[in-house]
Amino acid sequence: MKPTPKLAPDQLTRITTTTLDHYDSVAEQFREGTRDHDVSQNIDALLRHIEVPAPARILDFGCGPGRDLRTFMQLGHTAVGLDGAARFAEMARQDTGCEVWQQDFLTLDLPAQHFDGIFANAVLFHIPRQELPRVLRELHATLKPRGVLFSSIPRGDNQEGWRGPRYCVYHDLESWRALLTEAGFVELEHFYRPAGLPREQQPWLASVWRAA
Repeated sequence: MKPTPKLAPDQLTRITTTTLDHYDSVAEQFREGTRDHDVSQNIDALLRHIEVPAPARILDFGCGPGRDLRTFMQLGHTAVGLDGAARFAEMARQDTGCEVWQQDFLTLDLPAQHFDGIFANAVLFHIPRQELPRVLRELHATLKPRGVLFSSIPRGDNQEGWRGPRYCVYHDLESWRALLTEAGFVELEHFYRPAGLPREQQPWLASVWRAA
């Protein structure tokens, strides 16, 4: 596999702007289309590894319209949302009453050692490979000692590029492990989704990590 050419600052800006503009333009359809998605397996995977008693402080990273923020709140936790899309952040605030930060994933401003857990469901694959080590270190830094990160990404052959109006990166388990380990995380578990199907019908790689 040929190495991906280094992305210049203007290319990174275009990646962010174009991807977020797409999500803003389809925000209502996205909310309706994902409202009934069952991600309880993913939520359970995060919560069972958090060592502090409820209420845990959880960052829903890439919270979208707020579906999972509401679930964390109903389970008795203190949840904060973060999304780059203005429409998603607005929806999440209105629908949940939770605090929601609108931040571009490539220019994060996160408090140090603040969260017990981070729920990054179907979001980290939008971050270009060259920027991901830095972003993962920033997520590590906002976790309390022994905090937990859950991630779910579409698995693939370590390729990246445009998929329609969105920039997407596809990792296999080995490359994902290397990235998270380099950022200071220790693997707790991984699994493929949807559950109960043959591997070729499980496009999502879910994994759980502790901040070492």
